[in-house]
Amino acid sequence: MILNSDTILFVVLGDPVSHSLGPLMHNTAFSELGYNGAYLAFRVKDIGKAVVGIKALGIKGASITIPHKVSVMDFLDELDDTAEKIRAVNTIINREGVLTGYNSDGLGVVKALFERTTIKDKNVVILGAGGAARAIGFAIISEGGRVTVINRTPAKGEELAKDLGADFQPISKLNKTACHILINTTPVGMMPDIDAMPVRKQDLDKTMVVMDVVYNPLKTRLLRAAENIGCQTIDGVSMFVYQGAFQLELWTGMKAPVEVMKKAVLNALGKGDEQPKIK
Repeated sequence: MILNSDTILFVVLGDPVSHSLGPLMHNTAFSELGYNGAYLAFRVKDIGKAVVGIKALGIKGASITIPHKVSVMDFLDELDDTAEKIRAVNTIINREGVLTGYNSDGLGVVKALFERTTIKDKNVVILGAGGAARAIGFAIISEGGRVTVINRTPAKGEELAKDLGADFQPISKLNKTACHILINTTPVGMMPDIDAMPVRKQDLDKTMVVMDVVYNPLKTRLLRAAENIGCQTIDGVSMFVYQGAFQLELWTGMKAPVEVMKKAVLNALGKGDEQPKIK
C-alpha cells in the first residue's frame, strides 16, 4: 500500500476498536483490487464530533460499531430505507458532503446462517438489544423466522421486541424459551474478556444452532460450550466478511473480493486453513 495525496480514506468508529480486524480486511481488499484507499480504526466516545470530522476531512466512508449504531443517526443527513426501518446504522457513505447511513448487519447474519441452516419457521432467540440486535431481528423476521429478544436490561429488550413485533423474555427464562437458533449480538466474550459468556451452560440445548457475532476470538466461550454439548455452531467471521463486502461495494462501486477478505481475517485469527469457503 502506497499512501499519497490521492488516497481515499475510510474509518471504523467505535469504543472499543482495538480488537477490530476491519482495517486488515478492507486494506487487504483495496490492495487486491488496486484501489488507492486506506481504512483506519478510531476509538471514539463522542460520535457527533467524529461525524463532523468525516465531513471536515473528506473521509469517503465509515463503519460504525458498538456503542454508536443507534446514536450516530442523529448526526447523519440521510438514511437508506433499511436503516430507516431498523433504526440503526453500521455504514456511512459520504457523497460530496452528504452523509447517508446504511445497515448491513442483518444481511451479514442471514447469509452466514444460510450457509448452515434455514430460517423460515424457526424460533430464533436474539441475545442483546443494541443496534446489531435490531438489524438482525428485522432480517430474521423478513426471512420468516420467529424472534424472541432476551436482554439483561428488560426495558431496552421490551422496547426492541415491541419495535420488531416479537416476544421478549428475561434472561432467566432462556432455558424455558423455544429456540432453534440462538444468536449472541452482545460483546460478551469479545477480546480481551474472552472468558465471559452471555448465558449459562445449562441454558444451551444440543438441538440448537448457536451463532456468535463476535469474531475475535473466533471461537468464543459460548461457541466452545455449545460445541461441547453437540450444538451446531457458527462463528462471527462470515457475518463480518459479508457485511464488510457490502460496505466496500457501496463505497467503491467495485466487486468485493470476498474470499480474499475472509482469508485475511482467518489468517489473522490463526485459522486460515480450517474454514470452508464462503459460498
